[in-house]
Amino acid sequence: MRTLIVVPARYASQRLPGKPLVEIAGRSMVSRVAAMAARAATALGNAESVVATDDTRIETHCRDLGIPVVMTDPALPSGTDRALAAADALGAAPDVVVNLQGDSPFTPPDHVIAVAKAARDSGADAATPYVRLSWAALDEFRLHKKETPFSGTTLVHDRDGRALWFSKNLIPAMRKEAALRAKGGVSPVCRHIGLYAYRLDALRRYVSLPEGDYEQLEGLEQLRLLENGMSIQCVEVTPDRIAIPGIDTAEDVALAERLVAELGDPLDA
Repeated sequence: MRTLIVVPARYASQRLPGKPLVEIAGRSMVSRVAAMAARAATALGNAESVVATDDTRIETHCRDLGIPVVMTDPALPSGTDRALAAADALGAAPDVVVNLQGDSPFTPPDHVIAVAKAARDSGADAATPYVRLSWAALDEFRLHKKETPFSGTTLVHDRDGRALWFSKNLIPAMRKEAALRAKGGVSPVCRHIGLYAYRLDALRRYVSLPEGDYEQLEGLEQLRLLENGMSIQCVEVTPDRIAIPGIDTAEDVALAERLVAELGDPLDA
């Protein structure tokens, strides 16, 4: 089965204008994500990667670096729409389309490979990864949510790994948390990672659907699939040593550069 990995890269950003071109430790954000996408495509086999942008500055930058790039309509409402537009603009008909967000420069290729394979093999309409939180990580996550309650998403899934729900609230609630903690191990909380792989027909259907009620309330586009009876396979992955879900502010850039200096650059591995 053929896989297309798309890196949506939109120039406009209220908090960090020109975000894809912002440098992190000497490398632009879009070039970092594109490099990870290319590594994943090579490992998958019968796969390719491309940056999908709405701005000629990003297009020129990618072409100068030899990164495959395609122009898409600036009016598209989301990276998911841009991923489908890229597949259509290329005249491609991949079996699976991966939407690797352009502001997630530290997404490991292993995560991309895992969701692509899950979308290919599980029979689900889409696939997405998660990390199961340790009790210490859960404590940190709760503290983070006190300051920014709509940052970070959790999910629950059935015994076969199919998503039951996603929420900006912490789910599941635990009535006997102290007893669970006493048993040791990890917590039952799964923190979602915003990376998606879709079967092409499912992606086309998703884009054609109106926003769902819960999608609007939670601000989570994946709920549109669940509200319309579509299935999402959840894949457990191991967090990378630089576990920053996305770069949205200048402060995020500074943090990323500190972590690269301390832990090493994943692109040098």
